Amino acid sequence: MSYLARVDPEIAEILEKERLRQTNGLELIASENLVSRAVLETTGSIMTNKYAEGYPGKRYYGGCEFYDMAENLARDRLKQLFGAKHANVQPHSGTQANMAVYFSVMEMKDVLMSMSLSQGGHLSHGSPANFSGRLFTVKPYGVDPETEMLDYGQVGEIARKEKPKLIVCGASAYPRTIDFKAFAEIAESVGAYCMADIAHIAGMCATGVHPSPVNVVHFTTTTTHKTLRGPRGGAIMAEPDYAQAVDKAVFPGMQGGPLMHIIAAKAVCFKEALRPSFRDYNRQIVKNCRAVAATLMENGLRLVSGGTDNHLLLIDLTDLGITGIDAENALGRAGITVNKNTIPRETRSPFVTSGLRIGTPAVTSRGMKEEEMRFIGDRIARVLKDITNTARQAEVKAEVQAMASKFPIYPE
Repeated sequence: MSYLARVDPEIAEILEKERLRQTNGLELIASENLVSRAVLETTGSIMTNKYAEGYPGKRYYGGCEFYDMAENLARDRLKQLFGAKHANVQPHSGTQANMAVYFSVMEMKDVLMSMSLSQGGHLSHGSPANFSGRLFTVKPYGVDPETEMLDYGQVGEIARKEKPKLIVCGASAYPRTIDFKAFAEIAESVGAYCMADIAHIAGMCATGVHPSPVNVVHFTTTTTHKTLRGPRGGAIMAEPDYAQAVDKAVFPGMQGGPLMHIIAAKAVCFKEALRPSFRDYNRQIVKNCRAVAATLMENGLRLVSGGTDNHLLLIDLTDLGITGIDAENALGRAGITVNKNTIPRETRSPFVTSGLRIGTPAVTSRGMKEEEMRFIGDRIARVLKDITNTARQAEVKAEVQAMASKFPIYPE
């Protein structure tokens, strides 16, 4: 970054502060990860200089021969990774991937059935604050109030009553395994399309650590920057009958020029994910999350659904008498980055919440294992049980920094 420091020292200083924040603290945001050096280099590559509107072999600009090669590599590797029949790697984000699928088979006001945001779904699954909730008629499903897990019988009942055009499965805050086959069967029984949003669990689906919906449902969308450990972006996999409709919905339907430096970085990420070591990595994510969960419960904290099957867990703060925002801020002062999150039976606003979401992809990327997870769980519990104790937060921050220093983000 020496050249940047000369050209724009203010931005260079901000980047250095962020590097230190990531290095010295613990990143436990479930939707975040750490890219490899190869992905990092590609995102800042010369491919950012070019427009490449269209698709390989059919661009609207000249000089795209190498961009075609990069995009074809990304598509082929993604198909190989998931066993998919068709892939589109152009969406800029997971939300835009979802948008493209909606627009490929739905008209305005059609019925969209999806998981309620407050119970684990995503904004782009029909929240009234999002385009999806404004353009479509949304009929939500949630979790069983007792088990806090999906009740597929209840999902089927809602589908039979509401007759949706499209059923969305997948979540942004659900700590348990999702039965994609059950969703596909429910959709088929009511003549609906089925889309799985695996943005959070894509790495686990690709490696068999979690069941994959590819070739089970009609459409699968994902981000590439969570458990896939790639650049920030989106992708779509679809059955061949819907390939043309999906591609047209992406371009020219909702995007112009694709971000070719990001698509090249996606190709790198998919190659990395095809290595046997990537399966071991995703297995370790789950082991680590379960270790944190067990430690938190040993410390008397309540977890939504009583545990986790994947990369994330949800802490119910109700019994502690504190809010999600206060807990997030207290842990932040202790060098532990988490996010406030709604929980089932939520009574507070999404800006306050009664829960915390914690994930293990980023700390696992740093090489941390179960021993470190027990350390993390203990420190989280210590802070949450006395969130006004700033001296304790400072003490935990020093301990966190000492532990984190043993696991550099980019080892030399």
